[in-house]
Amino acid sequence: MLRTLNFFKNKKVLISGHTGFKGAWLSFIMIQSGAKVMGISDKIQNKKLFKQLEIKKGIKNHEFLNIRNYKKLKNKFKSFKPEIIFHLAAQAIVSDSYKDPINTFSSNVMGSINILQSCIETKSVKSLIFVTSDKCYENNKWIWGYRENDKLGGNDPYSASKASAEIIFSSYLRSFIVKNKNFGAASVRAGNVIGGGDWSKNRLVPDIIRSLINAKPINIRNPKSVRPWQHVLEPLSGYILLAKKLYYKPQKFSGTWNFGPSNNDNMNVEQVVREFLNYFKKGKIVIDKSNNFGQEASLLKLNCDKANSILGWSAKWNTKETIKKVAEWYKFDENKKVEITKKQINEYYKQ
Repeated sequence: MLRTLNFFKNKKVLISGHTGFKGAWLSFIMIQSGAKVMGISDKIQNKKLFKQLEIKKGIKNHEFLNIRNYKKLKNKFKSFKPEIIFHLAAQAIVSDSYKDPINTFSSNVMGSINILQSCIETKSVKSLIFVTSDKCYENNKWIWGYRENDKLGGNDPYSASKASAEIIFSSYLRSFIVKNKNFGAASVRAGNVIGGGDWSKNRLVPDIIRSLINAKPINIRNPKSVRPWQHVLEPLSGYILLAKKLYYKPQKFSGTWNFGPSNNDNMNVEQVVREFLNYFKKGKIVIDKSNNFGQEASLLKLNCDKANSILGWSAKWNTKETIKKVAEWYKFDENKKVEITKKQINEYYKQ
């Protein structure tokens, strides 16, 4: 896997959404790999993590523009001439999609169209990783994992926007991308990603950490809901590996891919919270029955057989190990977040 990271040295990599949680981790990895990175975001989404990981020092090309502005976006592609694109920019909070569905659809659908169009009009682009979500599937509350060819859909605006983005990606792939033998593209769907430095509102781990810091009870909405919990490094390692594969064999690896934990590694929301409390040895749980955030699925799992068999990718850390790594990151010295992040990346790739 370390050889995979070495591949990115001196490659021109464009990351949309580079200031968000996953985007900051990916940017940090690319910086460590020696890539020439351009980051595009409408603003600094995760100010604290962005500062903690010193992303500003590592990326010389920070472009603050909204991906819904096609003209400006296309000009950035034209000037930078990227080889590899990681598209992560999105309105990614389910609860916010109920409050502002128009912005959610506009960002996640029209913004994604602009990325796709910019890619097919830029000859330098070799690989596109088009990030959506496991929530793009029509959730039937199956006990088995969803496969890449299962039906798309979504009750909440966020899920529907991601399903829409997948349909649009499929159209671009079949209409334009397959005709270009030098360009490969993949849409990627990951489960509930957790990791150090996530400070988003209305997300489980940040809510836990804030409650522990402020000595307040931890409110959880759906204690029995099961999610494919995984450390942020798990899907990112899949995206990174796939970007390299697309670079060399675009026609073989273009398509849709799931990245998630083993189907046997399941924890519900309450179990995850209790694991954190056991690690920190403090805290109290309160069940929030108000349901102010609309309907949320009680069961969602991914089938990752395709990535397992064709890419040779599989999750390395189970949920307990993941929670331990996340808690370790938050407990580590506030002034040494770069150090703990490097440590965890090295541990992951050496394993």
